[in-house]
Amino acid sequence: MPKRIKQYAGRFSLVDGIPFKLPVAATNSPALMAVFPINPEKAKAFLPKGIHPFRLWNTGLLIVTVIDYRETPIGKYVEYSIAIACTHGEKPAPRLLPGLFMNFFKTGQYVVDLPVSSEISVKGGKGIWGMPKHQGHLDFKITDDKISSQYDLDGKLVTYVEIEPPKTTCIPVKMRASNYCSFRGMLMKSDILLDTKCGVRLLKNAKARFVIGDHPRLQAMKELEIGDAIATVFLPSITGTLDDHIESWFLDLDQLPEKAPEGFESVINLGLSEEWLSPPDAPIPPV
Repeated sequence: MPKRIKQYAGRFSLVDGIPFKLPVAATNSPALMAVFPINPEKAKAFLPKGIHPFRLWNTGLLIVTVIDYRETPIGKYVEYSIAIACTHGEKPAPRLLPGLFMNFFKTGQYVVDLPVSSEISVKGGKGIWGMPKHQGHLDFKITDDKISSQYDLDGKLVTYVEIEPPKTTCIPVKMRASNYCSFRGMLMKSDILLDTKCGVRLLKNAKARFVIGDHPRLQAMKELEIGDAIATVFLPSITGTLDDHIESWFLDLDQLPEKAPEGFESVINLGLSEEWLSPPDAPIPPV
């Protein structure tokens, strides 16, 4: 935890009309994660210049993370992240090593889509941190035999993920995780500081299912050749602090785009509502 974050604990900020009690932290919030192998060459189509697929041997990694935020400065909401493991730099990094030397290779994940439950989460996450947030119909369910989350738009299924619970959740997690996103024609980098415990299943023990539905939003991701899960993680009660330090770089292109990228017009008139959209109810294809 950086010293500056410790120093402003208990103080307040008002950013874009959103009141924050500092630090911007979440507690008592369960989360699931599922990691799937993908074709790293095809993953490049989803990444901007300077962001490269992280390679685990000969595969890239798709990371699906869903957090049921129950205690935050902006209320309750579900956040459903669909991302590609990546490194940041002029050239692609070697295989495997970025998983061990994360700071050196600037290892993180590039967030392709990030639906959330509430309007205030969109306003803050996109307007302040540059995350590709938008409201979606989301849920988060925990039963004895699975942990799952569904993501709908326009009455259609976008994606569905489920994992088999681990036997125990006693593994300590104390790390900084980096998110890369594109917004306003810029590459944005933000960090979350985790201090929690989790349970993990690996390789053949990692039982998970990820379904891309019939909504057009993420149809292109079917080209990634998504394989069977190689890891699943369950965090029964996340403790995380979102760093207020943000980095950004201009996205440089071969030629000037004909259409301006999404900008502040998408968030400037949003309100502070903590209300959720209706629960998802699109049918999920059978196994």
